[in-house]
Amino acid sequence: MRMHSNTILITGGSSGIGQGLAESFHKLGNQVIITGRREGRLKDICGANPGMRYFVLDVTDPKAIHSVAAEAISEFPNLNCVFNNAGVQKQLDFSSIAQFDEEAFLEEINTNLVGCIRVALEFLPHLAKQQNAVLVNVSSGLAFVPLALSPVYCATKAALHSFSLSLRHQMRRSGVKIIELIPPYVATELGGPEKAVDDGRHPQPMRLDAFIEETMKELAGDADEVAIGDAKKLVAASGLETVKKVFAGMNR
Repeated sequence: MRMHSNTILITGGSSGIGQGLAESFHKLGNQVIITGRREGRLKDICGANPGMRYFVLDVTDPKAIHSVAAEAISEFPNLNCVFNNAGVQKQLDFSSIAQFDEEAFLEEINTNLVGCIRVALEFLPHLAKQQNAVLVNVSSGLAFVPLALSPVYCATKAALHSFSLSLRHQMRRSGVKIIELIPPYVATELGGPEKAVDDGRHPQPMRLDAFIEETMKELAGDADEVAIGDAKKLVAASGLETVKKVFAGMNR
């Protein structure tokens, strides 16, 4: 994707990967708009990065997505890049139904999958009218090989990967590039560096700054799927290239 002279909206931009990407693209001279649920955090980030803008948005609220999309497009008619980055991750144990948290699993589905689909629906008609238009869906290496501690999270990311494949095929003549960004375990609020117990048995998170640096380099290329760090191993283990060949045959 083009790395400069864009107008970019990033959901889930109040921390972690979203904030890191926003600040990196801002430094390259792009107009960056971040969204998130925590207005205080959004204000602080924009204050530290003059020219960056924000909208308060909970992607589980379809009316909010519609109104923010309309406002963002009206205020920034040159908007040509959208990052579907908002996400939550929970640990859910289906073997202990008595303690099952239904609200938590619905939040994961509505944030990680339904919210991303709704964001795509709202912005794609506008993106299709822009030059160098890009929609980036941020999935996870766990979309390809799941971690059983977070079964719903992994399922939503696998669904987002599948959605990205189909969406890319449907939009192939629209001029909108559909990119799937595939992070590994990264030290952010989502996974939490506090969970990284360095005892030789637990996987260690990739530093956020290292992740952002590699991601920016990879996004500058022309790949449709951008796997970062250890996520490359999980993607390779899933046989994605074979799946893509079969997919192409099924969807001629």
